[in-house]
Amino acid sequence: MRIEHTLSLRADPRRSIRVLVVGAGGTGSAITMGLPYLDQALRAWGRFAGLDVVLMDADTVSETNCIRQPFSVSDIGQNKATVLVNRINLFWGTHWRAEPRYFDENTFEKNRITTIDILIGCVDSRAARRVIAESLFRHNNGTVYWLDLGNNAASGQFVLGQPLNYSNRRSTQRLRTVSELYPEIIDAEAGEDPLPSCSAIEALERQEPFINQTLAMSALSLLARLLRYGKIAHHGGFLNAATGKMTALAVDTELWRKTRRRNRKMQTR
Repeated sequence: MRIEHTLSLRADPRRSIRVLVVGAGGTGSAITMGLPYLDQALRAWGRFAGLDVVLMDADTVSETNCIRQPFSVSDIGQNKATVLVNRINLFWGTHWRAEPRYFDENTFEKNRITTIDILIGCVDSRAARRVIAESLFRHNNGTVYWLDLGNNAASGQFVLGQPLNYSNRRSTQRLRTVSELYPEIIDAEAGEDPLPSCSAIEALERQEPFINQTLAMSALSLLARLLRYGKIAHHGGFLNAATGKMTALAVDTELWRKTRRRNRKMQTR
């Protein structure tokens, strides 16, 4: 049954939405560079006092990163998260923060990371997604939404869900997360995709140049609609860059049940 999801955050023009972006690579950098526009829009709509963003990644800029990611030769060797956040703060006058380390199972217990309204996961491995999923599904975690983005050479997906924790109780209408609908995405034993290439030409051959930006803008558009209107009828999408087709993931309780049943059957084979 198709339904509409209602925003679980109370609109308050005096309150900022707390966002944690995990990963500052191809998709993470595209998401982060787009967030200031959402921040400005929220202030103009008067529904929230913008965004309070933390970007987390321990990786440093390599020469190859300068091909598909918003880094220059002068950034090589510097931390990705620090470079992006400093650039955004300088241009937009924001006070966002960079955390030059990897997300791990203890991230939420560390002093500098508090309860998050929206965690945006832009990681490129099943193992990293598993760590995020296990952290968000703890009963003492208060993260309201988990937006996961992932892609391969010419396709990708983004899924907005509500992890089952103390902020999100059991309900037939709770948005199912990417790990609940597609558990293989956090199955590290299934193997990982090839590691990023060391050369520019290999990097471009392994992945279409604009797939990260396309996914990021689609995901940000979904967030913008939810935060502006308070309701959405879809909570994700699947992109095929080869055909140019984007398929929406409807907020549909029956679709969720069918997807999970199909996954269980596949796991028993």
